[in-house]
Amino acid sequence: MHFKLICAFVNDQKTDAVMNAARERGATGATVITSARGEGNKSTKTFFGLNLETQRDVVLFLTEEHLSREILETIAEVGEFDTKSGTGIAFKVDVEDAVGVAHQMEILQDAVGEEL
Repeated sequence: MHFKLICAFVNDQKTDAVMNAARERGATGATVITSARGEGNKSTKTFFGLNLETQRDVVLFLTEEHLSREILETIAEVGEFDTKSGTGIAFKVDVEDAVGVAHQMEILQDAVGEEL
């Protein structure tokens, strides 16, 4: 079985919606790193030296490769990445090897069994 790592940088108020949507598309879990900061092509606004940017969460999904594109597209839609500027980004990368996922193999076998 081959895996992809989907990394999503999401406005913190959209994290739960993104995670729920990804699970509906076949993600078997996620890791959330809270309170990340980032800056796009425009500088963030400040008020007396305090940043007025929204907090971001980094959500990491280890997904089976056949499910990864649909999960990525769903994350982008729910997170409104392509419709609103500054809402977040997501990308996927190849995973050479992974351990600790044996308990998820049965679930993934049922979901993508014919494609393996």
